[in-house]
Formats: sequence, structure tokens, C-alpha cells
Amino acid sequence: MARILLIEDSPTDTAVLTQLLERNGIVVCKREQPDLVLMDVILPGMNGFQATRALSKDAATSAIPVLIVSTKGMETDKAWGLRQGAKDYIVKPPHEPSLIARINELLGA
Repeated sequence: MARILLIEDSPTDTAVLTQLLERNGIVVCKREQPDLVLMDVILPGMNGFQATRALSKDAATSAIPVLIVSTKGMETDKAWGLRQGAKDYIVKPPHEPSLIARINELLGA
């Protein structure tokens, strides 16, 4: 079974997507080495774009795919997220079959 780390600011979305909510996702990601990160953009402190860039540039976490799941749905947001190293960008609320299919693709399942 794959381990997925969710970095999310909404308690509702957190409950829907997974039971894990961590404040310092980069430290957790380095320590836990999840198979995939579901990243929100609007976060307290470091935003999701910054966190994605930090994860993709760090040798310890660069191989972990980041999938941004955000309410920010403008094409410029999507393009910027991908430039920061995200493997894909999905606008909330995600279509469940599409989200699960994309997770499976990124995990090689």
C-alpha cells in the first residue's frame, strides 16, 4: 500500500482526501519519504508553490511526485505549479475517479 502525505489547510478537504495533516510538510516529507504528496497552494507561512519548489530541488525529496490540488484554478496558477516541479495540478473539488486515476498513474500502479 502506498503512503501519501497530504499538505492541506482545509479540515474538510483533509478529511475527504486523507487523515494526515501536518504543519511542516517539508520536514515530514524528508523524514517519512512518502510515495506521493498531495499539495495545497494556500497554506500558512510557506505557500504550496514554494513548498513544491523546495521538495523538487532537494535531492532527498526530488523523486517524490507532487500533485497540487487547489482551489486556485487559473491557467497561470497551473503553469506556475508545474514550473515549480509538480507532476500535475488538479482544481478543487477534484473529480474522485480522475484524482484516483492520476494518483495511480503517478504511483505506477
